[in-house]
Amino acid sequence: MLSSIIAPVDFSNEAGTSLKFAAEIAKRASAKLTIIHANPADENEAEAKQKLSQLLATTQDNFGADLRCEAQIVTGDIISVLTSWIKREGGDLIVMGTKGASGLKKIFIGSNTMKVIGSIKLPILVIPETVRFEEFNRNGKNRVILATDLEELEHETTLDILEDITSLMIEPRLRIVNVRPKNTKLNFQQGLVRKALVSGFNHSLETEPVTVFSNKVLEGINFYLSKNSDTGLIAMVARDSGGLFPHHFTQDMASITHYPLLVLNDSKK
Repeated sequence: MLSSIIAPVDFSNEAGTSLKFAAEIAKRASAKLTIIHANPADENEAEAKQKLSQLLATTQDNFGADLRCEAQIVTGDIISVLTSWIKREGGDLIVMGTKGASGLKKIFIGSNTMKVIGSIKLPILVIPETVRFEEFNRNGKNRVILATDLEELEHETTLDILEDITSLMIEPRLRIVNVRPKNTKLNFQQGLVRKALVSGFNHSLETEPVTVFSNKVLEGINFYLSKNSDTGLIAMVARDSGGLFPHHFTQDMASITHYPLLVLNDSKK
């Protein structure tokens, strides 16, 4: 179960948006929220502490006593800070923001978010600056897309966090989306993986397979999104190598999406 959420902040607008997501999810899941600011060694720590204290107080005021929340300031770069914190304290999910525009305009993903996607092994929920939790969590925005290459997962627990998050949504509907060229068929192994994915989630979660025919995966996914305006969340699996969705691919997806994007990590531990 989702019990610990980490929300890195740099006091930007996009970090403020993603923090609201993190707080709402933490409150609904009865999870602990840790707000972390990685403070560069050459920057004023006293000023950062004051900003972080204000941010913590505002978050606590907005979400009430039911939210278990703490704030930490650590000197160092974002990757070293998160790596050492997770090693010492653990964590189930990182929630970070990106800066971008709506529609199909390119979202210029924050460099810190880009680095974390490529370096940290925890699942990461990427929140574009323009997205609001109210839109994510309402009737009419309850389609969840798991874009998959139908390669077998290395770890049985890789998709657990996806099920945890969808359980917090209103009547979620999960679609297992595979993009492949026209006039192609799934091989035997891919068929088994798709069947396992469809049946592997809680039976109360409506789950169906979807095939999109396209020679380019991202174009296929965006075509499907354009036909389904009720999408509230996209999930992808990041792999070390050999898969359709290695780390660099999910980074590319994060740079163009205007939906919350859950990056699930199936890399070697």
